[in-house]
Amino acid sequence: MALFPRPLLTNGATHSAQQFRMLVRDLSNGAEGITQGDDLKVTQRSTPGAGITVGDGSGVIRGRVNAFQGTYSVCNIGSVNVDIAATGSGSGRSDMLIVRVEDPEYEGSLDPAVDQVAYFQVISNVSSSATTIPDGRTGIPLARIDIPASTSTITNAMITDLRKIANPRRDRRLYTQSPTGDSALIGSSTAYTAFSTHAGWNIAIPDWATTVRIRVDVSPIRYSVADFFGNLRATFGALLTLQSTGLDDNQGSGIRKIPGITADTLTVPTLYRGTTQLLRAQANGNSGNAGRINVTSSTTFIADVEFEEAPR
Repeated sequence: MALFPRPLLTNGATHSAQQFRMLVRDLSNGAEGITQGDDLKVTQRSTPGAGITVGDGSGVIRGRVNAFQGTYSVCNIGSVNVDIAATGSGSGRSDMLIVRVEDPEYEGSLDPAVDQVAYFQVISNVSSSATTIPDGRTGIPLARIDIPASTSTITNAMITDLRKIANPRRDRRLYTQSPTGDSALIGSSTAYTAFSTHAGWNIAIPDWATTVRIRVDVSPIRYSVADFFGNLRATFGALLTLQSTGLDDNQGSGIRKIPGITADTLTVPTLYRGTTQLLRAQANGNSGNAGRINVTSSTTFIADVEFEEAPR
């Protein structure tokens, strides 16, 4: 049978588990991993002991036994403690914790009516640099636990997060702004100053964001008075600053108009998530600088802002 003869949700039809797994595969774009950044996080126990705790959350896992096995949806509600064996006095050991699916339609002899087909499994004695499951079993890695010799108590310092999000959320937006007039001149001080007629943008940060990529274009910047040597940057709230880029001009005292760009990839602080923060361009002059810069009503500010989700 090459084609499923009855599509899902056809009245009067019955459908195999494989059809539903193929639906999960299609809806997850063939990807696998956790669903959201805080799903299935592995930590030390509330009182550190001989094992770890897996937090709640869900994920999708591709079947690896058959090309058309499909994708399994797994979910853990609440937290689960998993034991980790102690190490001996001779040497340390690395273990990998995974979410394992053992479907008897393709492997093993578990009975789904009474047995746990999806479960947390410890793969003992993996490489100390392992980030993927070392064999072909169906599952996704959650963490590697690197345990020193003679150790029975697991702490967060021993846990390396191996989770990946199957389909990370992204949000990218383009913002523009044009000054209503000439800004004050910048360059007489090495302190960074915002362009006075550029109010900036109040950016709403998703509550799931862990990384932000920002590019700010200022085009054109007006140069005057003398050669200018300084820097352009942008601030995002009180805690984040984009890398500064050099503004280096050797064209004398005439009026010149030259574009400037600053860009960076930044980690979103936890306290920023779900808040609104001001993004605004700034500039300064280097020590000894004699030139001046400003923006005018013919200048355009453009901000390209992309938030992305990662395990947290």
